[in-house]
Amino acid sequence: MAGREIPTRRRVWHVAVPIVAVIVLALTWNRELPTLTLVLTSLVLALAILSAVHHAEVVAAKVGEPFGSLTLAVAVTIIEVALIVTLMTSDPLGTQTLARDTIFAALMITCNGIVGIALITRTLRGGEATFNAAGAVSGLSAIAAISTFCLILPTFTTSTAGPTLNPTQLAFAALAALTVYLVFVLVQTVRHRDYFLPDADEATPTPLPESVHVVPPTGRTALGSLILLVIALVAVVGLAKVSSPLIEAGLVNVGLPSAAVAVSIALLVLLPESIAAVRAARRNRIQTSLNLAYGSAMASIGLTIPTIAVISWLFDYQLILGLDATAIVLLAATLFTGLATVLAGRATVLQGSIHLSLLAGFLVLVAAP
Repeated sequence: MAGREIPTRRRVWHVAVPIVAVIVLALTWNRELPTLTLVLTSLVLALAILSAVHHAEVVAAKVGEPFGSLTLAVAVTIIEVALIVTLMTSDPLGTQTLARDTIFAALMITCNGIVGIALITRTLRGGEATFNAAGAVSGLSAIAAISTFCLILPTFTTSTAGPTLNPTQLAFAALAALTVYLVFVLVQTVRHRDYFLPDADEATPTPLPESVHVVPPTGRTALGSLILLVIALVAVVGLAKVSSPLIEAGLVNVGLPSAAVAVSIALLVLLPESIAAVRAARRNRIQTSLNLAYGSAMASIGLTIPTIAVISWLFDYQLILGLDATAIVLLAATLFTGLATVLAGRATVLQGSIHLSLLAGFLVLVAAP
């Protein structure tokens, strides 16, 4: 991923936010807060998430592609897992489907939203988006395998009641998801790194305006961003716990179902990554956009499922992982369409529009199931 030279005022802002967020966390932790304070705390949480992903992006710019996309994907997934775990532990009975719904929402947003927006950004003015099909197909195939293990099979197993897995099945699903993800990372970064590098047609990216000129960060800048990233992640975990009552109450008050909580988490943590993917697409770096999308989807399943599996064993927590029929249809359509998009190594505005239509359908069905 290319790094951006960030104006000084924005650099100062991103340095200040993690520190302010930790201070706010210290002042609000384990306290009964009025609504206005919760609103302000939630705002600080959103800023801390944006700042965390910004610093991950700086580190990513230093280490280069595909390590950059991997760094950003893992950072985003850590934030996602932190939000899920804090909400799960705050309300064990009311959040049994939260992990499933959040992972599914992340899959739909990354594989349809990020991919669709990136393709349209690149092709809207004509021409085709070209990329390395080998890497994209590898990522999407891995997503198909572990999403089947973790989200579809639990609906059809018979050893437990409902769309759940027994301890042995859950252990297998968690181990399979983690193993496939780690092998994917090995392939992406070591064994077949060339699969995830820009296609030859992308060798000369479209120049950016001078105001957003791309320059690699220095080692000192990258180290500072790494430290601030850790601070921001700590703040995100704590502030998510503090702000969770307001998020849940707000969605209930507008009449949205519980699945909307999961969608709001996924949208919040993936928004900065979506922006990064669009920036890459504008520079004719569609391969980077796809690395971001599919890498985040892989990390969302491969890291979240093992984590919540351990949580469920430690706290005797019942997980509902199996998707319902509507979600399975949407997931199958997403995977089929995704493979059709990436197999040729090139795509047009039509493919981007199809992916966005699938995302729109998912959002409509969440609001009106």
